[in-house]
Amino acid sequence: MKSRAHTMLFLGMISVSIWQAGEAAYIHAKAWVAQRLIASAWDRSRAAGVGVKPWPWADTYPVARLEAPRQGTELMVLAGASGRTLAFGPGHVDGTPMPGDTGNAVVSGHRDTHFAFLRELRSGDPLLVHSANGRMARYEVSGIEVVRHRDIRVLLDAGDDRLTLVTCYPFDSPVPGGSLRYVVVARRTLSPSPRPSPARGEGDDEAKDGGSRAG
Repeated sequence: MKSRAHTMLFLGMISVSIWQAGEAAYIHAKAWVAQRLIASAWDRSRAAGVGVKPWPWADTYPVARLEAPRQGTELMVLAGASGRTLAFGPGHVDGTPMPGDTGNAVVSGHRDTHFAFLRELRSGDPLLVHSANGRMARYEVSGIEVVRHRDIRVLLDAGDDRLTLVTCYPFDSPVPGGSLRYVVVARRTLSPSPRPSPARGEGDDEAKDGGSRAG
């Protein structure tokens, strides 16, 4: 009887392990497919000059492209950082400057999918941000720290131009969320690439229209 109980327990543990492995594979597959659809929406957004949803029922759209050259990582950053948005990619935290703009741009992501590469970042590593308006900003990792999840310092302006990447910590924790956050700070080292100068006459038309521009 005891032997049978042990066998049933063993089979049950195997079943749970297989289910968890399948669930993890599904999460990673969903993240990979979503990034491909979002990349397509990014191309259409830049061509149209307005945010384009990656699928009809999406409540977000790509706002920037993030590259970590040393890690071989390239990700699309989405508008907003709700749990629903982060399931498909890293999200720009509302209330902070857009990635590539002046100030402290904050982006968050999940530690087990899109932001797993954060653990590989080291001081001095470059990060590139491509904005929807065609500009590119270069950053260099200047600091890494672990903070409590209620620590709002990571969201505040620090008097310089920086990119702050945030994910849950520890990376290998089996418990989602938690009270700690892994924070990577990268300071801008190169000004965004300038826009092409407008053709003669275009500047006057833009001034008459109030200087409005997409992006």
